[in-house]
Amino acid sequence: MDLAFTPEEQKFREEIRGWVHENLPADISQKVHNAIHLTREDMQRWGKILGKKGWLGHAWPKAFGGPGWTAIEKHLFEEECALAGAPRVVPFGPVMVAPVIMAFGNAEQQQRFLPGIASGDVWWSQGYSEPGSGSDLASVKTKAERVGDKYIVNGQKTWTTLGQYGEWIFCLVRTSNEGKPQTGISFLLIDMKSPGVTVRPIVLLDGTAEVNEVFFDNVEVPANNLIGEENKGWNYAKYLLAHERTNIADVNRAKRELERLKRIAKAEGVLDDSRFRDEIAKLEVDVIALEMMVLRVLAGEKAGKQTMDIASLLKIRGSEIQQRYSELMMLAAGPFALPLIREAMEAGWQGDSVGHAHCAPLASTYFNMRKTTIYGGSNEVQRNIVSQFVLG
Repeated sequence: MDLAFTPEEQKFREEIRGWVHENLPADISQKVHNAIHLTREDMQRWGKILGKKGWLGHAWPKAFGGPGWTAIEKHLFEEECALAGAPRVVPFGPVMVAPVIMAFGNAEQQQRFLPGIASGDVWWSQGYSEPGSGSDLASVKTKAERVGDKYIVNGQKTWTTLGQYGEWIFCLVRTSNEGKPQTGISFLLIDMKSPGVTVRPIVLLDGTAEVNEVFFDNVEVPANNLIGEENKGWNYAKYLLAHERTNIADVNRAKRELERLKRIAKAEGVLDDSRFRDEIAKLEVDVIALEMMVLRVLAGEKAGKQTMDIASLLKIRGSEIQQRYSELMMLAAGPFALPLIREAMEAGWQGDSVGHAHCAPLASTYFNMRKTTIYGGSNEVQRNIVSQFVLG
């Protein structure tokens, strides 16, 4: 197994780096490098820049308008974007629902939905979790009843990330109560502007409303918005979740945030503490190990070999690393990490007057990262999946 990049791949990296440097807005990059809150306009502006280039769907095959890059080229693109300070692509459209539409949708659905996703014009949300159905998605209760050429949807979704911006939402809905719970689930695309759809933001510890509750009260959905076959949605959901859990690992952001941790530690004078340096070193070793795991998968794909399904492992390690670097940033900043006055931050104050601007958003980052080991399937559940795969 050769983990070194070829000269052609290195040239590709340089081309991507040059394009990102020329096209990434400086104000957005500055926010990302300093963990300042990104607005809807910030995220969609970058998405549309990528969309105009044909790279918002950078993992898409050419047949659906993507660049048709190899797995390694996709990795290099994501790494260069992350290191440059580009926002993460909002994944619900291009990374999650689009592959499902490509694999299981019909030609009419592909023509209707994929262009708006590829351009960044349409904002998608994910409707999976419910108040009693998180990691156990098979227990979803949101009901879709077929009436003629439409479905009538009633129920509730929760923890819908950025759902307050959503224009469309893909949902797991229950269309049958017969047999095993997994066999009665369908995959439905719903226009969030439909009468009966209500979005209620949930204010988090960091003061933001990043997640939402979404209510469906007799919402009428055209039957041609059903992806694939009725009651087969569980199969499509598993296909999608592999994309989500791999995406959650986000090794490229971890590499960028590791460098930010070092900058904060140096600025705050704690880099001279040998014990603190040890903690940074241990984190760096784990980030490198995570990257090697990703590169092993890429090398296997390049060689045409079947690799072990390690989506759960990537999710576990990636999410834990995200929590660790946010904790170490808080420790490095000490008391300057504690204040979280969002109104002052949004008005432009970042601690500049006292020389600690780099510390202003650390409490927000720390609070936000508490969720990473829970969403996308809790790490406890992921460990069960790994143990079953290894031990049988």
